[in-house]
Amino acid sequence: MSYVIDRRLNGKNKSTVNRQRFLRRYRQHIKKAVEEAVSKRSITDIEHGEQISIPGRDIDEPVLHHGRGGRQQQVHPGNHDFIAGERIPRPDGGGGGGGAGQGQAGNDGEGLDDFVFQITQEEFLDFMFEDLELPNLVKRHLAGLDQFKTVRAGFSSEGTPSRLNIVRTLRTAQARRIALTGQTRARLREARRELKQLEEEAPDDLAGLRRLREEIEQLQARVDRVPFLDSFDLRYNLLTRQPSPSAKAVMFCLMDVSGSMTQATKDVAKRFFILLYLFLKRSYEKIEVVFIRHHTSAKEVDEQEFFYSRETGGTIVSSALKLMQQVLEARYPVNEWNIYAAQASDGDNWNDDSPICRDILLEQIMPYVQYFSYVEITPREHQALWYEYEKVAEAFPETFAQQQIGDIADIYPVFRKLFQRKVNA
Repeated sequence: MSYVIDRRLNGKNKSTVNRQRFLRRYRQHIKKAVEEAVSKRSITDIEHGEQISIPGRDIDEPVLHHGRGGRQQQVHPGNHDFIAGERIPRPDGGGGGGGAGQGQAGNDGEGLDDFVFQITQEEFLDFMFEDLELPNLVKRHLAGLDQFKTVRAGFSSEGTPSRLNIVRTLRTAQARRIALTGQTRARLREARRELKQLEEEAPDDLAGLRRLREEIEQLQARVDRVPFLDSFDLRYNLLTRQPSPSAKAVMFCLMDVSGSMTQATKDVAKRFFILLYLFLKRSYEKIEVVFIRHHTSAKEVDEQEFFYSRETGGTIVSSALKLMQQVLEARYPVNEWNIYAAQASDGDNWNDDSPICRDILLEQIMPYVQYFSYVEITPREHQALWYEYEKVAEAFPETFAQQQIGDIADIYPVFRKLFQRKVNA
């Protein structure tokens, strides 16, 4: 006996449709598993795929089958407890026992294991960032940097063979032939009817028959001389480039790395910004990210230094806001860019600096940004910075948001609250 094993990964996309249907059906199970995975993973593998486990009872399919049918008479063993018509009480401890795969041992050796499967990195990120978006994103024309898209602009009699529109060409050719041979074809049909009638009524009129046959030949030759397709008929798709408004955006990531931020707090902040960075790069093609770290002074850094530098110091939060405002003025004109900012801190700040942060936001930043989000990473009570930021939220309720993160498990839920897609009423 010989066996043939198909080891193709996905021959001709035969299983793609079924897999997508399966993922849609068990979306809630998968989303729950993704949420749990985000909080448990290390920073380096937060974007990898995940192994999903679904209880076996949740994937049971309904089955239709034929009953025994007819009238049956059976004799069952008697009992001393019940008679016909009595209700049997439900057993204590729940329904019938599950097998070994349902969390308890059984002596029958049967059970139902959980169904375990692997989702890819792409699928994992799809579920992670589902229904999320940057709020208030608008399209703006960029001076000197307009994007262009190619659009159809009708048809032309000149062009390259690759742009030849066959349907339009044949339609034009047919219209030309009708216009040039319309009268000739009408007379040809009439002459054929006359010839047929003459052959039936006066077959001895040889002169008349010869005259009609000669006329028919001349008319047919005149029609045949008109070519089926002429260079005049050729029609090409006319394409033109139109400027396309760009939805370009910049995200400012402001992270507190002062001495009050413990290593655990910094790890939570990095996880939050990694989620944000993955979300931006995956969901938006035209977006720039500006990384700013601060303690007593702020510094614009690259991605590597932002996530892995160990520099620390005191705490002056306003230094980061001032640097952000300077970068905005220098590189990102507000009439050309969608401006966003995300700030993470433990809330500890020099007391006299918190009102300064409030004033900078109210006067120099919030009037020009699409959205500003602040997360305070602390399990303790809020400090002065939080309460000053509440005044900013009152002044800009649609474009300023603040949330608290107590531990790692709060990162993903808070992230979704901040960037949840809003449904317009």
